[in-house]
Amino acid sequence: MGVNILFFLLIWCNLVDKGMGGCAIEPDENGHVTIPDDWSGLVNGAIPYRAFYLCNALQSVTISDSVTSIGAYSFTFCSALQSVTIPDSVTNIGTKAFGLCSVLQSVTIGDSVTSIGIEAFSGCSALESVTFGDSVTSIGTSAFSRCSALQAVTIPDSVTSIDDNAFYQCSSLHNVTIGDSVTSIGNRVFFDCDSLQSVTIPDSVTSIGHSAFRDCSAL
Repeated sequence: MGVNILFFLLIWCNLVDKGMGGCAIEPDENGHVTIPDDWSGLVNGAIPYRAFYLCNALQSVTISDSVTSIGAYSFTFCSALQSVTIPDSVTNIGTKAFGLCSVLQSVTIGDSVTSIGIEAFSGCSALESVTFGDSVTSIGTSAFSRCSALQAVTIPDSVTSIDDNAFYQCSSLHNVTIGDSVTSIGNRVFFDCDSLQSVTIPDSVTSIGHSAFRDCSAL
């Protein structure tokens, strides 16, 4: 009985959680949304928490230069979103902001973004390419975990730390170049990246966490 009740509660919580989604701005007939400079939904320059969570009609988005932050879960579970360009005005990408966007293929991160949040792009299973801006200093825990289509990553010289599980189970990842300012590579960062064939680690790295390259069978 106890197990059945727990199972029911887990399903119920998941349904309630998904029911809190929606499109803060309705996509046009092509599935596109433009977030304008004068959008009243902005909170101190930030796209707010869950603004487009589960917005399944959203295929593309243009983010205006008035946006300075992308809030937690802003675009989570946007199942039709294909590409994102984050403008230079944005400085922070929040927790799971684009997590589980299952058809997202490419991401360009603007030159003012300094931090990529926890699980920001986790579970984006179609993501093939990421272009980092020149100001990113930290890649958060599990930021790109389970991005199973991601093939190559170049981490810019601005980055100083790659946090735990950042590229965990990126099963298609075959080449990684790590910039000259990285000092620490966290635990399990490239765990189970079984296609990984080449990694360039600079002299600046002083710490590599446990299981950082575990089960990288092609190395």
